[in-house]
Amino acid sequence: MFLYGMNLMSSGLQKAAGNGLRKLLASMTSNPVKGVLTGLGITSVIQSSSATTVMVVGFVNAGLLTLYQAIGVIMGANIGTTVTAWIVSIFGFKFDISTLAVPFMALGFVLSLSKKGRRRDIGEMIIGFALLFLGLAYMKNSVPSLDEHPEIFSFIQGWSGHGFASVLLFLVFGTVLTLVLQSSSATVALTMVMLSMGWIEFPMAAAMVLGENIGTTITANIAAAVASPMAKRAALAHTVFNLFGVCWALLLFKPFLGLIAWIVSSLGMDSDPTQTTLYSISMLHTTFNIINTCVLIWFIPVIEKIVCKLISDKPTEADKDMKLQYIHAGLISTPELAVTEASNETIRFGELMKKGLGHIKAAIENADNEDVFEKERKKLVRYEEISDNIEVQIVTFLNNLDKSAMSEESVDHTRSLLRIVGEMESLGDSGEAISRILSRKNNHEKHFSVDHLASLLKMTELVDNAYDAMLYNLKEASTIPNIDNAIKAEMALNAYRDARREEEFSTIESKGDEYYESVAYLSVLDELERMGDFIINISQAGFVKIA
Repeated sequence: MFLYGMNLMSSGLQKAAGNGLRKLLASMTSNPVKGVLTGLGITSVIQSSSATTVMVVGFVNAGLLTLYQAIGVIMGANIGTTVTAWIVSIFGFKFDISTLAVPFMALGFVLSLSKKGRRRDIGEMIIGFALLFLGLAYMKNSVPSLDEHPEIFSFIQGWSGHGFASVLLFLVFGTVLTLVLQSSSATVALTMVMLSMGWIEFPMAAAMVLGENIGTTITANIAAAVASPMAKRAALAHTVFNLFGVCWALLLFKPFLGLIAWIVSSLGMDSDPTQTTLYSISMLHTTFNIINTCVLIWFIPVIEKIVCKLISDKPTEADKDMKLQYIHAGLISTPELAVTEASNETIRFGELMKKGLGHIKAAIENADNEDVFEKERKKLVRYEEISDNIEVQIVTFLNNLDKSAMSEESVDHTRSLLRIVGEMESLGDSGEAISRILSRKNNHEKHFSVDHLASLLKMTELVDNAYDAMLYNLKEASTIPNIDNAIKAEMALNAYRDARREEEFSTIESKGDEYYESVAYLSVLDELERMGDFIINISQAGFVKIA
């Protein structure tokens, strides 16, 4: 219940925040200090360092952040995630928040019935908050009392009586527990429960918290195992950061615990002995990450070089085209962020199809050169396969997203993307269709006249202009007021095609043996105009989400 409540609260917060957090992240990372503060702020709000890390990786893939900037944000996310520990230590043990769980749920339920998406998201967040503390109360009440079960104490004592070896043992235990629960915040909460019930002493609890910092990076690396090299580098940078911190914390373990005790005492948090240890755990968690960040922020370039050297990226051109670059399975757990990366992947899809237009132009220009034409024809067939493959991957990814965990705006955006990738796949079909028309023309040993060739090349230029308008509209969809540029490009295409058709029909009866050449010419002309239809449909679909 604790884990479900935390996930529900995080999901509601992410949806309520919407694009605001993504815009903040993209604009406030110009230097490492700003990056740290941004990561800290966003993670404090959405209560999920994993979501922040996924968002960061997406922006790195999109070129909005460099790996250098991303490492700073991840450092800040590590500090931000300690806010959960403070919430639990302050409210979860000192006050019986579980008594307020039902009123909170009632409030959340009422808000969830609202017609306004933002209110529903806030309602989901409140219900998650209530479940989180209800789950914590059940955990506390379910832990056996040491007075009634002294054998438990003797068992734990067997783990705790080996000096520094016990510290390492509990560090490993914290690491494994985080891997099992898939939540560092849940591990810290369980550590606090065990500490408050007297199962373990403070040094062992501190070791578990250090282990949690390792465990959360392993989880990220597992998620990034099937992702892009840049995602793997970001996850590895997270690991390097936390491993370094755990190493110095272990070397200075006793002085570090002494520092925590001094800070807690200086802040007047030692008045209640039962709460002091809980505050100390939260303080240790926060201080550990703050010190680690203050030290390593000066070595971000070094960390960047290390992870880039350990994880190389040398894909072939074919691999680049066939594989998605901006989205991966790890993003599905945070659908609100996944939609943004699906948009980036869709824009890349459009750029690939624009490259395909270059091969169409080359095929038309070299239709009479058998060797060159055959190379271009195979490339057009290849681009048709690429368009089919990318469409299937993006559609599958979008269909696997949990729509209930997304804001209304993102759900509408998803529908637009599904329509857009379908139109882009049709652009690949058109390129392959033009290659077949040209092949049939060559099989009949027909050749385009100089005028026909010039008209077709002019038509490809107009299609290229339409592509430029389409890509601009997709990239700037949140800022442009209309798609007049795309409409003008489509009208120019239609007008030129209609003029050439009328011109050709007026002379076609006198062509004689050149009739088939005219048919091929008109067929290519029509297919290029059809590409313009697909392109304007894409601009219109992309504009729907901001209308």
